[in-house]
Amino acid sequence: MAEFTHFDSEGNAHMVNVGGKPATARRAVVKGHVKMDPATLKMICDGTAKKGDVLAVARLAGIMAAKQTAALIPLCHPMGLDHVTIDFDTDDNLPGVIITATCSVTGPTGVEMEAMTAVSVAGLTIYDMCKAVDRNMEIGAIRLTHKSGGKSGVFDGA
Repeated sequence: MAEFTHFDSEGNAHMVNVGGKPATARRAVVKGHVKMDPATLKMICDGTAKKGDVLAVARLAGIMAAKQTAALIPLCHPMGLDHVTIDFDTDDNLPGVIITATCSVTGPTGVEMEAMTAVSVAGLTIYDMCKAVDRNMEIGAIRLTHKSGGKSGVFDGA
């Protein structure tokens, strides 16, 4: 069984030393969703939210969040991200918005946490912008769907 890397031999939390690892191209894709009332989804799609373009603001928030991950998660390394994209798909069956964040970097450690943070904050932003009309929204299913680069190679999840 694999061991947790963020603890030393005495069980103390520590930042993993990545100084000796080679810089490689790394990419992470994370998905999540915001489930909402169909009327809220229609408002987003029609662009009639009182606070403005919900998805445009959520996209910017997600990108900004990815860049701040090391300031939010104590043991994450600061990253010079090469690229961040946030994509949205609306789903009438959910009903809601599916959020996909893709982060890439050339470096000694992965970008999974940056992509997770991007999806989380994009979802929170959608909630914030729509909460006046729908307080029952649900943010969920945030999960890694793809990772490549580094020693552990490729991961493809659900």
